[in-house]
Amino acid sequence: MPQNNDKKRILIVEDEKNIVQVLAFNIMQAGYAYDIALDGEEGLKKALTGEYDLILLDLMLPKMDGFEVCRRIRQKLSTPVIIVTAREEEVDKILGFDIGADDYVTKPFSIKILLARIKANIRRYSNEMVINDAGVEQDNRIVIRELEIDPDKYQVTNKGVAVDLTKKEYELLFHLASNAGKVFSREELLEQVWGYDGFFGDIRTVDVTVRRLREKLEIDPTKPEYLITKRGVGYLVK
Repeated sequence: MPQNNDKKRILIVEDEKNIVQVLAFNIMQAGYAYDIALDGEEGLKKALTGEYDLILLDLMLPKMDGFEVCRRIRQKLSTPVIIVTAREEEVDKILGFDIGADDYVTKPFSIKILLARIKANIRRYSNEMVINDAGVEQDNRIVIRELEIDPDKYQVTNKGVAVDLTKKEYELLFHLASNAGKVFSREELLEQVWGYDGFFGDIRTVDVTVRRLREKLEIDPTKPEYLITKRGVGYLVK
């Protein structure tokens, strides 16, 4: 592995060696350092060292599948995880986001798009670390009727009951609620919440996350009271 402490470090957890070679070469060309794990157990062990700025994770791995690896990573770390897999069913994407993945890329993939998503996730994560280190001194809670969002505690309650959200679900809700009444297009949300521009992002990612949020927040997800669709435009919280 390239040894340069100034470079952002990426862990590649992938058992197909031809894909490992493609990823490693392009990641190095993009200016990152990298490490490789060829099975799930090795990937989890390396990931939990906490020494990586981003993790690329396959799902179909020997010894431990990627879903379990991601789940265990999220119990300990907030390091960005991008799932890179041949499994393209929506149910797999939903499960990936539910267990805490930051993004989901299906094979075959465009290396240009993958590198753009890597860059966006590392930049966002670095910015979060700066904010967390600075701390928060004032009460930043957002209250919309019976919905309360507390960024100091990274917590959401509805009717006084805690709502268990993934990191990305929380970030999307917080962004929309912070701008209550304003409509955001899917492309704007990809840029402002996920850090992608419209070309490199997948707007279906926004739709999946919105649907999961509604299932957790709304009494009737088909008739949402908080997370509203403005047909032909985008989404808003009101």
